[in-house]
Amino acid sequence: MSAVISARNLSKRYKGKPAVDGISFDIPAGRIVGLIGPNGSGKTTTLKAALGLVPFEGELKVLGKDPRGERDALMQEVCFIADVAVLPRWLKVKDAVDFVAGVHPRFDRKKAEAYLAHTKLAPNMRVKEMSKGMIVQLHLALVMAIDAKLLVLDEPTLGLDILYRKQFYQNLLEDYFDEQKTIVVTTHQVEEIEHILTDLMFIRDGRIVMSATMDEVGDRFTEVMVGADKAEAARALKPIDERQVFGKSVMLFDGIPRSQLAQYGETRNPGIADLFVATMKGTYA
Repeated sequence: MSAVISARNLSKRYKGKPAVDGISFDIPAGRIVGLIGPNGSGKTTTLKAALGLVPFEGELKVLGKDPRGERDALMQEVCFIADVAVLPRWLKVKDAVDFVAGVHPRFDRKKAEAYLAHTKLAPNMRVKEMSKGMIVQLHLALVMAIDAKLLVLDEPTLGLDILYRKQFYQNLLEDYFDEQKTIVVTTHQVEEIEHILTDLMFIRDGRIVMSATMDEVGDRFTEVMVGADKAEAARALKPIDERQVFGKSVMLFDGIPRSQLAQYGETRNPGIADLFVATMKGTYA
């Protein structure tokens, strides 16, 4: 199958300043991709372009369609969740179900109602009466009842406590995702999604600075806990980042065999958060 999302020289400017600066990438079907970047890096603009919400330059195909001219047909196969606070406060649970059933041809009402039956959400409950966790449950019920080929999540758990964030992603994995679906997610809570990702893309200043599968990340990057007596020798291998922990240096290496690094100390796979910080070095200066 061709790529679910394929971009070539995708660009978007706001008042002459590039928000997305000539990026190219392909996302195949059946993947869970983390698009990670600091505020203002271009990740939300990239998602909006893919959803046909903003004009852009370059080539972009989503499920084989151009979002600029085929958005109506595209949105029959795409589902989108942003910050959970976006639902109208006056909206009732039953009205939300009715609305999605009326606008999305792939919505399964029985599936949504079955999920809602396992929550404390009553049909006449309004959004203004719900906790943020309940709003997440409503979002999940609506989304998981849509047989969409592409699910786009832009900071979907912003402001939620850790229990509801874990529930959100666990439900996606257990009740929604399969090899026919593709998920693209942006979040600042990268530690919580790294166990579900198949692919990782870092974006900075409107450009993709790293794109790899999680297997490739594991093979490519290594962290080493180095004692003071071996620090200079390890630094000669030019780590891409170094930090101090309990009197030892934790060095992050790119592309150096783990067998070679083992002589300098304990080796391990870096977390996405540490890799992100190293890659974005200087961004927050």
